[in-house]
Amino acid sequence: MSTSSRNMTVLLDTSFLLALVFPRDTNHHKARQAAGDLKGTRVIPMPMLTEFFYMAMTRMSYEGAVRAFRVVRTGAFQIEPLTPEDMARMDEIMSQYHDNRFDFVDAAIMALSERLKITAVYTFDRRDFPVFKPSHTDYLELLP
Repeated sequence: MSTSSRNMTVLLDTSFLLALVFPRDTNHHKARQAAGDLKGTRVIPMPMLTEFFYMAMTRMSYEGAVRAFRVVRTGAFQIEPLTPEDMARMDEIMSQYHDNRFDFVDAAIMALSERLKITAVYTFDRRDFPVFKPSHTDYLELLP
């Protein structure tokens, strides 16, 4: 992890949060270490919660998903709702990158990164984010 990312605002993707709360995830140790080193604001896009809860429930249990949901509702995370402008930008992104078939949550992260001027995303997804060319920076830094 780069030193500059430790104290900045970052967006969190579902893959990172799942690895953080699911001990059997192959990236669990890496996610816990990265989360421990991160002192900045951790932003979770509101629509990611649905995907996160469902995936936590299928990997763990309903009770495990509820516990994971409680964790993300703590003061350690900022849950960011989408504005109408964010949704319009998501539509543009999904249309522009139609061949890549970005999912809804990834498009939300991309739009929020632009609105909030965030340049770093904590994710284990290395398929979609490198393709995206944000308007506010040359690229999104993918961590850890």
